Formats: sequence, structure tokens, C-alpha cells
Amino acid sequence: MKYRNILSIEEKLVLYRTMKKIRLFERTVHQLILQNLAFGSIHFYTGEEAIAAGVCFCLEKKDYIMSNHRCHGHIIAKGGDIGRMLAELMAREDGYCRGKGGTMHMVVPEIGMMGANGIVGSGLPIAVGLGYACKNFKKDRIVVAFFGDGAANTGAFHESLNLASAWGLPILFVCENNQYAISTDISKTINIKNLSQRAKAYGIPGLSIDGNNVIDIINHTMQLVAHIRAKSIPALLVCETYRQMGHSINDPRTYRSKSEEDFWYSRDPIAKFENILIKESILTEALISETSEELTNEIDRAVAFASNSKKIDVSELYNDIYAD
Repeated sequence: MKYRNILSIEEKLVLYRTMKKIRLFERTVHQLILQNLAFGSIHFYTGEEAIAAGVCFCLEKKDYIMSNHRCHGHIIAKGGDIGRMLAELMAREDGYCRGKGGTMHMVVPEIGMMGANGIVGSGLPIAVGLGYACKNFKKDRIVVAFFGDGAANTGAFHESLNLASAWGLPILFVCENNQYAISTDISKTINIKNLSQRAKAYGIPGLSIDGNNVIDIINHTMQLVAHIRAKSIPALLVCETYRQMGHSINDPRTYRSKSEEDFWYSRDPIAKFENILIKESILTEALISETSEELTNEIDRAVAFASNSKKIDVSELYNDIYAD
């Protein structure tokens, strides 16, 4: 895919729809949890939708992605089926992992989504393995590894960037810096202005951008992806964003001030993109309502699909296990 400075109207509407779909999907998941119909320690992606939508827009279906405990947006943006996602969250047989992986361990290889992971930073070495396979088996693919600012302070981050650089692997490391590792402000854990400065230590490109501006994300990601495909050199992209909800479903966010939250809520990525599209006469209030209604109906059908799927029986507990 070539770098394009201007997206078509159709492409902008696809992006808008993807971001809204992620947001509405997670609102539905929240309601299902409150009704005790979805299970696990859910980690919401609300407020970060522009990153998944923008980065995955620049990829081909055959490209790989590695996710983390906050995976819903990545899977939807890569083309995942929300019915099967909900079935997974509701512990049903039609889930992507037959209801056994849940929110933090979904794997969808048919779309190149090679796994979410509940251990902070642990997806990064797996991404290196995928990148090594792509290079050495001459697969015409690249790998995108999504991770958070907390993972950027783990040994796995440094080891992965070092090996990817030393071996010249086709990997884009995407740090979704949502400002907090659980309840710890990033300012208390790093002493540099931008996390992307760490790329210099490994001799690879590094860039920090507005993670709430989907157009900026696409423009920069396209450049980096083209560079990675051509040179087989990894890169680090840090997207500055904010998770609007708590770390997980049980987090009351008491460690954040109202003024801080208000500041970031005013920079909501979907509202921001909506305003741009309205100014460009691409979106109207009628089309916004129509899109919301269509997506709500799609999600309602997905809930019905998941609800009608067979519940996993306890006798299935030890099936599909590949190690003792």
C-alpha cells in the first residue's frame, strides 16, 4: 500500500465506522458484564480507538498483529467477527477459542491476529518470533506488536527491540501510551520526554504522535510500514492517548483528577474525527445517527448469535491443552 496524503471519502467513512464499532461493542460488553453474561477481568479500549483503526488500515490481511490484555479494538480493526468475539467473552463454543481464552487470550489466525496475552509485555518476544519467521521463510508479511506504556518498562521490551534491530526483522512496535500502567502515572516511571527516544539505543526509527488523531496515525504508519517492507528494519511508533475507563472493569479510577479526565475527554478520538468529517461535508447528523443505528443492529445480531451458542461444559476443561 502506497503512502497517501489524502484519503478518499469512502476510506474516511470506513475508518469512522470502525472506530464507532469498537466503542459501541465495548459498551455492549460492559452491559453484558453487569448482567453476569460476559466473564473475566475485562480491559476496555475506550478512548484508544483511533490507534487500532489507523494502524490496521495500513496493513494487509496477511500481515500479523500481536495484541495484549486490551485486545478488542485490535481484533475488530483487523477484521474480526464480533459475534465470535462475544461468544468467546460469554464462554460459548462458537467463540474464537471455544470460550476458553476469554478477553485476554483470544487468537484469530485467519485474520493474522496471533494472540492477545494477559502477561504485560509478553507479546513482544512472540512478535519477534513471528518477524524472524517472516524474514527467514521469506514470507511477504510484516508484524505489528501492540503494547502499552507499562510494557515499555519491562525487560521483554528492550530485549525484543534489540533482537529485532540486530536481526533486521520486519516489525512495527506500536506503544499505546495511555498514560497509566494500572494506577501508576507514566511520569513516575520514565525520565525522558518521549518513549520513542528509546528507539535511538537500538538504531531504529522512533516517533511519538497524537494517538487520538486517526489521520495522523495513518500518515505516519504508512511511511513506517513502507520503510519496514522495503528495508526489513523495525521501527517504534508511540501513540499518545488516554484510556477513558479504568484499567479493568473493577477499577474506580480514584487516582486520576477530574480536570485531567476532562482534558482528555475533550480530545476524544471519535468526536475529533466526527468534527473533521462534518467540516469536510462528509458526515451529517443524519448519517451519524444512521451509522450508529446500523452498528447497534449489527451488535445486537452478534449478541443473539453468542447467546444462542452452546455453553462450554466443565467436562471440556482439559481438552485442547497441548502441554502437561
